[in-house]
Amino acid sequence: MGSSNVIEVNDLNFAQEVLETDTPVLVDFSASWCAPCKRLAPIVDEIAAETAGQVKVVKLDVDASPAAAQRFGIRGLPTVVAFQKGEPVGRHIGLTNKKTLLALIGR
Repeated sequence: MGSSNVIEVNDLNFAQEVLETDTPVLVDFSASWCAPCKRLAPIVDEIAAETAGQVKVVKLDVDASPAAAQRFGIRGLPTVVAFQKGEPVGRHIGLTNKKTLLALIGR
């Protein structure tokens, strides 16, 4: 289930893994009950494998960790947000393709 290159984050480690790193980060905000999230997961896994060492790819379950989702105004799932130096720089809401997600991180 999921790539070893995708890091599971939660409200407790979100700041450390996403906001306090100089590495570009792609955050997949999702939920276990969300069908489009499940369809997006293999695309996120593929991006994580292809960008390993250059981009950190993380997944956050909004039901288990609502504070981070609320802080960044996540209202629809899946939502993927790109972060650079702790700041959100791009966002896509809904099911999409690999090209669109790579564009969020400038690839």
